[in-house]
Amino acid sequence: MRVDILSREYPPEIYGGAGVHVAELVRALRARPDVDARVHAFGAARDEAGTTSYAEPAELVDANGALRTLGVDLAMAQACAGADVVHSHTWYANMGGHLASLLHGVPHVVTAHSLEPMRPWKAEQLGGGYAVSSWAERTAYEAAAAVVAVSGAMRDDVLRSYPDVDPGRVHVVHNGIDTELWSPAPDPDRVRELGVDPDRPSVVFVGRITRQKGLPLFLRAAAELPSEVQLVLCAGAPDTREIEAEVRGLVDGLAAARDGVVWIDEMLPRRDVVALLTQATVFACPSIYEPLGIVNLEAMACETAVVATATGGIPEVVVDGETGWLVPIEQATDGTGTPLDPERYVADLAAALVEAVSDPDRAAAYGRAGRDRARSAFGWPAIAEETMRVYRSLR
Repeated sequence: MRVDILSREYPPEIYGGAGVHVAELVRALRARPDVDARVHAFGAARDEAGTTSYAEPAELVDANGALRTLGVDLAMAQACAGADVVHSHTWYANMGGHLASLLHGVPHVVTAHSLEPMRPWKAEQLGGGYAVSSWAERTAYEAAAAVVAVSGAMRDDVLRSYPDVDPGRVHVVHNGIDTELWSPAPDPDRVRELGVDPDRPSVVFVGRITRQKGLPLFLRAAAELPSEVQLVLCAGAPDTREIEAEVRGLVDGLAAARDGVVWIDEMLPRRDVVALLTQATVFACPSIYEPLGIVNLEAMACETAVVATATGGIPEVVVDGETGWLVPIEQATDGTGTPLDPERYVADLAAALVEAVSDPDRAAAYGRAGRDRARSAFGWPAIAEETMRVYRSLR
């Protein structure tokens, strides 16, 4: 079976969980003798067999970002001739998959990593382009032969956001983790080079600076951490100047009040992230919107306990009282995920973080249990087989 996979993100240009998912899914599919997996991805040329890259059209260089995206989608749709199935990831590639399906008469599968109606703050980033991205996503979802949701919570979000989608066409296939690439790897010298003391306890955050990741809320909660605990932020790629300025102000305020505040504002290579996670006392995921949260799986695979918001698909990954702490949250139902009582959420998050760093033996036990769970429930070969079942059902 020839499967053409369309994605904005693909190595080496990865900045979020969707890109990690695509890279690992492709690797697992290519390991199967019954699949010819071809990749169509945004960005600079890649030296990888079966992979084609697409630059934004020069004629649209000054256009809104959403229009530049659609320009790439047109080129990718044309190149999918001969595929048995086209499979797109995120709104950036959804219209490419939709048009390829119409043009070549093949089924289109969409994986729901996130949904535009659940991220209305993107209007800050895209302006009128948000209306374009929302139209592209809705059109693709409503016409898709199948929708793959990365969690049960995401399936619910798909059906709530797009009620015209047939529930029978929406399948749950969780994200996965490669527990060989993501595994404990102590490297105290590298950790020191990154500005972190491996001999002190630490709380680590890894993620983009975007509203959905809840970073400003987390920074407020971090003010309650004991003075000996380091706060390590691997946070870059801000969505807007406004949220970057808000985060910078909060970080500067913390740094003025205590030591051990380390902000690494670049996307680190996996080796460095693994080193930081391995030495961490706990990993924090304060997201207010998270369909599943690959970052939690990455931390768990590195034997790091997790403190995370009980929202979206996170409770399908993190088991409260077994692999970490889940922080309750009451949220607005307008698509923003905004906490109805931000102060209570911040207080509950702070309490969970303090509890975690105050009992390192318990945190270590949760970390070991987390790796066991990551290995047994979220391995990529099994997820590739579940994805193949979706493909086969469309033939």
